[in-house]
Amino acid sequence: MNTFAPGMEPLSGLDGAFLALETPATPMHVGSLHTFEVPAGYRGDFLTDAKTMLTQRMVPLLRRHLANIPLQLANPMWVQGEVDLEQHIERIVIPPPGDRAQLEAVVADLHADLLDRARPLWKMFVLDGLASGEKAYYFKIHHAMLDGHSAATLAAALFDTEPVVLKASARKKTTAARQPGSQPGALRLVAAALRRDASQYVKLVRVLPGVARTLAGLARSSGGEPDSSSAKPGAGSGKKATGLTGMAFAPRTPLNVAITRERGFAFDVVPLAEVKAIAAACEATVNDVVLTVCGGALRRYLARLGPLPKKSLIATMAISLRDKGNTDFHTQATLSLVSLATRIKDPLKRLQAVRGHTTATKAVARHAKSVLPTDFPSIGAPWLIGTLANLYGRAGVSEVLPPLANVVISNVPGPAVPLYVGQARMTGYWPVSIVEHGLGLNITLMSYAGQLCAGFTVARCAVPDVRQLADDFVAAYDELKLVALALSKIPKVAKAPVNNGNTAI
Repeated sequence: MNTFAPGMEPLSGLDGAFLALETPATPMHVGSLHTFEVPAGYRGDFLTDAKTMLTQRMVPLLRRHLANIPLQLANPMWVQGEVDLEQHIERIVIPPPGDRAQLEAVVADLHADLLDRARPLWKMFVLDGLASGEKAYYFKIHHAMLDGHSAATLAAALFDTEPVVLKASARKKTTAARQPGSQPGALRLVAAALRRDASQYVKLVRVLPGVARTLAGLARSSGGEPDSSSAKPGAGSGKKATGLTGMAFAPRTPLNVAITRERGFAFDVVPLAEVKAIAAACEATVNDVVLTVCGGALRRYLARLGPLPKKSLIATMAISLRDKGNTDFHTQATLSLVSLATRIKDPLKRLQAVRGHTTATKAVARHAKSVLPTDFPSIGAPWLIGTLANLYGRAGVSEVLPPLANVVISNVPGPAVPLYVGQARMTGYWPVSIVEHGLGLNITLMSYAGQLCAGFTVARCAVPDVRQLADDFVAAYDELKLVALALSKIPKVAKAPVNNGNTAI
């Protein structure tokens, strides 16, 4: 029996949690920075092109509004309505000289602001004034609406894969009004929430034993300190090779503090084919290479601040729970812990130690797909989670309890071919993500058209110089590439042009 009005959809338990966790200091939206190359002689207005694209490709996801349950009794519902693009697309001018430093600073400031919950939870900022003549925009959307993997699905729905001529005259007039009859009364909302949660409690009781075992396995897979003596190219992936000794807390670092709302952002790029060649030469995966380079970057960055922690840093890493071909926009992921083996200086030995930890995590993650729920009862959850989230930040709990992890790292597959807005070709696609109390650094990477685009999102109180950290990432990548050359002839791949501090991107 359908308990919801036409055009309405319940939030999953996990998506509702992202809403409840949000505070002014910890916005729970994700974003992306896109740069575009326009053809010679382009005389159009990129803001108009962006509006036209969204009008012609307006997917139901972007029409969703929140319908709140009275007294925050349960998670809100999504209701379909119309969108006023004038309220969702804004032009921002990059300050002179319009180089990468100014672009990063503008994106960081925009990412710090909460989305307006009275409207669909997304916004686009068209960024003018780049010295290079390129076009750009920053797009943000609440994590309650989609996860990293479904962002690629959204991109496929919005963008063209070849240049087209957009006709602004085809743009339809939109309004901010919801469709008539789409908003049910308070009593119906509450009754629907109660009936839905009753079925969710039955499902949860059935899977709880498996959930407990799986969560314990994901925690243990972070391991203790790896045995560097057994970490060598071609070493086996079993317990003897990894030296895993069970779960351990992460060392405390300047990254692991209570955070404020101020954000920092930096971006860079490495050739994807080159990363794959390094992985193949070291009998590892692209994700292993990414984690190793991130660990190398953090070794460099933290060593400048003081003694490098003797214990290896631990990353919390997203694991997708999606079945192949699943294009649903609900969040379907969980988090695991993995050692970055940062106490190992040699990049090849560090890579093999990381490989051992990720192998253990994957084994548990395969089981997690069929066990861990992304939907669960929500009666009372918004109020409880919201209250705890506020108290957690104000009480400085993250600075008292030992951290479980030091950094959030995600590696998301993105579009393999170039994308277009009209005749403008997208040249870069950088993720901008979420930081939390106790986790002031998030490194998210997305593959796009032969590049691996890395976005570094930070709380400025935890990482004052995010550009230095991004430079450390590139230096750590070059170091690993250099030593990997000794194992296999890695083809040289031209690095995509990314600006230094003196030129536009």
